[in-house]
Amino acid sequence: MPQSLRALMWIAVYLLLVLAPLFALLLGPVPVGGGFWVDLSLALGFAATAMMAVMFLLTARFQRATAPFGIDLIYYFHRQASIGAFGLTLLHPLLLVILDPRLLGAMRPSVMPWHLWAGLVSFVAMTALMISSLWRKQLRIHYDAWRVGHVLLAVLALVTAVAHIAGVAHYSATPWKKWLWLLIALSCLLTVLYARLLKPALMLRRPWRVVDVIPEHGSTWTLVLRPERHAGFRFLPGQFAWLSLNRSPFAMKEHPFSISSSAQNLREISFTIKELGDFTRTIGRVKRGTLAYLDGPYGTFSIDLSQAPGYVFVAGGVGIAPIMSMLRTLAERGDKRPLLLFYAYHTWERLTFREELEELRGRLDLQIVCVLSEPPVDWQGERGYLTEEIFARHLPPDKAGRECFICGPTPMIEVAEKALARQGVPLTHIHSEIFDLV
Repeated sequence: MPQSLRALMWIAVYLLLVLAPLFALLLGPVPVGGGFWVDLSLALGFAATAMMAVMFLLTARFQRATAPFGIDLIYYFHRQASIGAFGLTLLHPLLLVILDPRLLGAMRPSVMPWHLWAGLVSFVAMTALMISSLWRKQLRIHYDAWRVGHVLLAVLALVTAVAHIAGVAHYSATPWKKWLWLLIALSCLLTVLYARLLKPALMLRRPWRVVDVIPEHGSTWTLVLRPERHAGFRFLPGQFAWLSLNRSPFAMKEHPFSISSSAQNLREISFTIKELGDFTRTIGRVKRGTLAYLDGPYGTFSIDLSQAPGYVFVAGGVGIAPIMSMLRTLAERGDKRPLLLFYAYHTWERLTFREELEELRGRLDLQIVCVLSEPPVDWQGERGYLTEEIFARHLPPDKAGRECFICGPTPMIEVAEKALARQGVPLTHIHSEIFDLV
């Protein structure tokens, strides 16, 4: 099936999963309505709960479902959809209180029935989810602690929301409708068990071992891993995987990193990681022989999914990692198609892979444009930040036919996407990798 049709199919599945419970409630006996606004409030609550349930499927990393989009886009959609579900959750009681302010009297702890307590707990859990996710870095919540708390809060929010629906019993008074919501909650819990128990158990049987820790320019390190007692896995150049180091895969201490090694080399796999966050600042202290586990590969950011007469690559900082995987793969394949790399960094001394990139120019038809924001005095190349003018000076005449791959900080990605489009590159030829998944 073509990738576009697969994407449309999964979008239809998502809409069906979100809307089906809402329409199912209209089957059978329907209670006397309280008017349009009351029914709208109830519909918003049902829709928010259904959206919450589907969130568990979005983050379970089912490869068939994520393949047409790329898991980075799925996680981005998960974040935006979660904000939408929270907005619906907030509107649900707000509309009812606006219609009848006397309902606030029922919110007193001494008289509040259990199903309202369940709704309140669900709302508080969702609020905590939003705050801790959107402002995790500002609140200085450690990534590993946040992941565990995120799962627990999500389960609590969904279970109490379903309990609230069952307790109110409006539009869900018949037994089969209550069972419908119970099955929805159970399916989400089964998804959590799959992601947190079954998948780690399978990973436990396929360990990896760190065989080298290579210092790179720019406070960056390359970890080289080899499979232990298994054949590893095949991946497409540019894909990524979740890495667990010296921890059980059940520990929920895994982190996503782009693969930087060639897809032609099946004996080992490399990740190039910059010292940036809670986990990565200690990456240089990893010992050879450290046990590791991998969940992957994931992603659609790959030349193997976008055949073209030539390619344009745009990298910022450690965003060079997946692009190095593509360049190394092309070199090992003896590919002779024209390649153009825009590489933005602060200083020449910290430019990651600068020696190997120079060596690759001899093996590939590769042109490199380095853009330095803090160049040395005698620098003859581009200065400052990536701009449309820089693209205009260096893009080849056949730019409209080339596929473009962009990876780096989000502001750079936005600039590059707009600049390439204005220079005549079709939007369908522009591919970006979102690094910040959470």
